Amino acid sequence: MPPAERSLRETTFVVVDLETTGASPHTGAGITEIGAVKVTGGEVEGTFKSFVNPLAPIPAFITELTGITDEMLRLAPIIDEVLPDFLQFCGSHEETVLVAHNAPFDIGFLRAASLEIDLDWPAFDVIDTVRLARTALSRDEVPNCKLGTLAEFYGTEVTPNHRALDDAQTTVEIMHRLFERVGSLGVESYGELQKLLAKKIKREPRLI
Repeated sequence: MPPAERSLRETTFVVVDLETTGASPHTGAGITEIGAVKVTGGEVEGTFKSFVNPLAPIPAFITELTGITDEMLRLAPIIDEVLPDFLQFCGSHEETVLVAHNAPFDIGFLRAASLEIDLDWPAFDVIDTVRLARTALSRDEVPNCKLGTLAEFYGTEVTPNHRALDDAQTTVEIMHRLFERVGSLGVESYGELQKLLAKKIKREPRLI
């Protein structure tokens, strides 16, 4: 069954978060950590977690933000080894939908890494929970759609802390709560969710 015809409960989502050495792969920044959670029908099917050696020093402000140091990554595998394992964890793009908070950032890094190591990037459908939150929640409810703001709004069990797996687990909780919200609008299938997200967002854009 094509993803668009599946209910949200039948759809497998891989929620991913990255830590990196900078803001963009196009300026030489690299991935330092990948965390991901695979869920179907609200049930966790597996998790993925790996440090990645970026083969370059980590800027001091990144270490201060994430707690990840050069020493922690010294013996970590490089992206050439980690990315194929991550894609195997994700499974077929015909079955799996990728999810990330501020997805252009995370998926952009993954696609750039795939290109760099000459690895075909599967044509995954992608959901950005920032866009979903902007669609589902009013400005009166949340002043912005940062991960920390949404985690506080929903009282998530996992607190975001700029570490990949913890932030991915927080995003899973937020995703499910947002699914509940759009469910009240009659959105039950993945195809209906795509149509909702394709509509113009009324909230003004803001920093993530």
